[in-house]
Amino acid sequence: MDVVPFVHEGLGNSSYLLGCGGDRALLVDPDRSIGRYLEAAGSRGWTIIATFETHLHADFVTGCLEAHHATGATIYLPDAAKAAFPHRGVLAGDRLEVGDLEVEAIASPGHAPEHLSYVVRGPDGPPALFSGGALIVGGAARTDLIDPGSTERLTRAEFHTLRDSFSDLLDETLLFPTHGGGSFCSVTSGGDRTSTLGAERRTNPVLAAEDEDGFVRSFIASFPAAPTYFFRMREVNRSGPPLRETIAGPAPLAPDAFDRARADGARVIDVRAVAEYSEVHVPGSLSNPLRDAYATWLGWLVAPETPLLFVHDGVAVDRVIDESLLVGFERFAGFLDGGMQAWVSASKPVERVRLVDARGAMDVLDDGAVALDVREPDEYARSHVDGAVHVPLGELEGRLGELPRGGALLVYCGHGERASTGASILERAGFEPVLNLRGGFGAWRKAGLRVS
Repeated sequence: MDVVPFVHEGLGNSSYLLGCGGDRALLVDPDRSIGRYLEAAGSRGWTIIATFETHLHADFVTGCLEAHHATGATIYLPDAAKAAFPHRGVLAGDRLEVGDLEVEAIASPGHAPEHLSYVVRGPDGPPALFSGGALIVGGAARTDLIDPGSTERLTRAEFHTLRDSFSDLLDETLLFPTHGGGSFCSVTSGGDRTSTLGAERRTNPVLAAEDEDGFVRSFIASFPAAPTYFFRMREVNRSGPPLRETIAGPAPLAPDAFDRARADGARVIDVRAVAEYSEVHVPGSLSNPLRDAYATWLGWLVAPETPLLFVHDGVAVDRVIDESLLVGFERFAGFLDGGMQAWVSASKPVERVRLVDARGAMDVLDDGAVALDVREPDEYARSHVDGAVHVPLGELEGRLGELPRGGALLVYCGHGERASTGASILERAGFEPVLNLRGGFGAWRKAGLRVS
């Protein structure tokens, strides 16, 4: 069986292209960036004839409609998802012939109530289990993304999925999950993306659980923070997202036009590197450097219907659009033509954030500045700047009232990108002065300064 994995490191997710005999292929859990699947299939002489969804995704916009539009591929997804666009509903126990492969659907609720996993068997080699979030390497995906009232019920369903759903499959069955390390959907996941059932049976702690009540308590307690956009994405995928070709991309805007769009309510997203943003930026802009985690933080921090303006200064605007579309942003008001140089030359207002190294940060803290740690709770718990206030970045805008005003705030994260985002939120809310620790907590530790 020829399986081609695609990993989005920022979302922590995998999707898969499978050859299914001759010039045919199928996709499992594709995202909206369909071009890479088409390119990979074309390079192998394959035509994509089917897509399979394990569940309604909470963390990205599905690409099944894009694949269907591009190739005519049949869309298969759980019948219980009640999707509002043309598809073939799949029921647990269904066995489907796709090219030379047999695809068997297995009920695996927990991460989502409609969740199906797919066992794919070919003419030779071991079977492959495409498990979505029901079973991942080193763990399983979270069960709290429907509504709070459903979490315990779904966690109990997950316990039975782990105990029973895959028990008849052989140890040599290859495991290809959708979620993995780095995903906010994942719980206690390992660093590997793929595995075998035998390896997971030996090492995966969630498969060792024997007491249902104990599993429910410990599993729920292990959930990381959930990005806010997760709770609207399932409905986007149930309704069926618009095709990308129907969505207008951002137009280049001269500084005056850019400024007018900003005044009309569009949000400026500055995707440049931390140092460039810190040196000079448009007032009120959100610093969100383009990197693997860009889409997660855009979805987490910006309201979904907000028109977006971009300052990109040489960063590939096509990738910015791809990543924004991935989490459901479709209103692009424009990008700053000529970049910050044009803005400055037009005598438009600017702001700056001071970047300080570890020793400089120690000096400003000794002078009365407050350190603000915007990392996730597990990072803060392991170690942090002595005396730092902790507010995770995803909660910052809603907790500004807890922060002191009238003095300097030194923001830090692991490396500097999240801190730059945090500093931009603080600046927009009127905090000053705001500083960013260059190199983040890693630089602080390397300098041998005080930690708790």
